[in-house]
Amino acid sequence: MRNYAILRLLLAGFLLYFAWPLIPGAETQLEAIFWGGWLFFLLLIVGSNFATLLQMTSPPAMEQGKMKQRQNA
Repeated sequence: MRNYAILRLLLAGFLLYFAWPLIPGAETQLEAIFWGGWLFFLLLIVGSNFATLLQMTSPPAMEQGKMKQRQNA
């Protein structure tokens, strides 16, 4: 369902909004690795949800069941 993908994108944007001011403040190498990993996973989440929105991939299995039930009804 498109609504879930949009909500996940909004949540990712919300989390990035709060994290962005803290990222340049990373002083140690461990902090920089943490924020780099965090941004990498954020990009994976955003990319996968955009792929779902553009119908490049099928929706997750949990969301597919609801679509089949609606088609049967």
